[in-house]
Amino acid sequence: MSFIQTLQQDIVAFLQSAWDVVKNNFHTWLIALAAAVVVFFLLRLTRSLLVHYAARMAEREKGDWFHDLECVLRRTKTWILLILAACCGSLLLGLPENALPIVGKVAVVSLLIQAALWANALVVSAVKRFAERRKETDPAGVTTLSSLGFVGRLAIWTAVALLAVANLGIDVTAMVAGFGIGGIAVALAAQNILGDLFASASIVLDKPFVLGDFIVVDDKKGVVEYIGLKTTRLRSLSGEQLVFSNADLLKSRLHNYKRMYERRVVFTIDVTYDTPCEKVSAISAMLREAVESQKRIRFDRAHFARFGESALIFEVVFYVLAAEYGVYMDIQQAINLAILRRFTDENIEFAFPSRTVYQR
Repeated sequence: MSFIQTLQQDIVAFLQSAWDVVKNNFHTWLIALAAAVVVFFLLRLTRSLLVHYAARMAEREKGDWFHDLECVLRRTKTWILLILAACCGSLLLGLPENALPIVGKVAVVSLLIQAALWANALVVSAVKRFAERRKETDPAGVTTLSSLGFVGRLAIWTAVALLAVANLGIDVTAMVAGFGIGGIAVALAAQNILGDLFASASIVLDKPFVLGDFIVVDDKKGVVEYIGLKTTRLRSLSGEQLVFSNADLLKSRLHNYKRMYERRVVFTIDVTYDTPCEKVSAISAMLREAVESQKRIRFDRAHFARFGESALIFEVVFYVLAAEYGVYMDIQQAINLAILRRFTDENIEFAFPSRTVYQR
């Protein structure tokens, strides 16, 4: 039997039962209405008492699950309680047998919707609590759990929708097959959107960056402040927000400076060609001394590297044992000042671009 035929039979049965219900006497109607009102207020009272109890236990820090219970119970909808109370009251009206399944379907669908609201509130509350506690210490976990929370809520509503449709007598298997065929057509028409969605899943699972990381994408750089299903947003150093498509972002070369444990520094010093040879020989040791006098560094080398067009070029390499850019600049400044003082004491001149012309 097709869904249309089943729906027609249900409508006819509903109209017949509605006429039978109307024929009930006033006394029966009064009893049914009173029962519905009593059931409704009992449900409201039970909800209020449970919410008050959960809130009190949450304030006393008896457990996080009391906070979750409070959030879940507050999602109880009044209109669903009204429907359930009306279903209970209608049972006292002497409904015909063909009307009882309709009342049962209405009650079951209402309960399924309410259960979905409860489950959705539980997932949201758990994810929010985890994010507040771990945002500073585990941003990668926050990003992953937020995405998993969205997937979980989507799965909850999908399951509830299928159960509700099955309860109404619709063939869910045929519907799922139809959705599969339609899904292929939608996927072909929305390749870019789906590409961004899969890229978002890749970012969540592989974690090339997480919230709070400082990354450089081509010539753009900033702090990651949002990872969505389609876009990722950075806050640039100059203050504006940079928005990247997730698919394009994963195709780019990323530099994640938040995960840099130490910084390699290379700089050069140019001295004039008229510097005496014995002083040139001592410059490498002077440079090493200036670098090693600083803390949180690891010296690598200092050499007379090459002859330049207008200067003798020394190259220095060391590592800053910290990722912060401010720490690196403080150390580099201290090294530069130490070199400047030492060269001044030794009468060693820094070179600048110049050219000597000889005439005959």
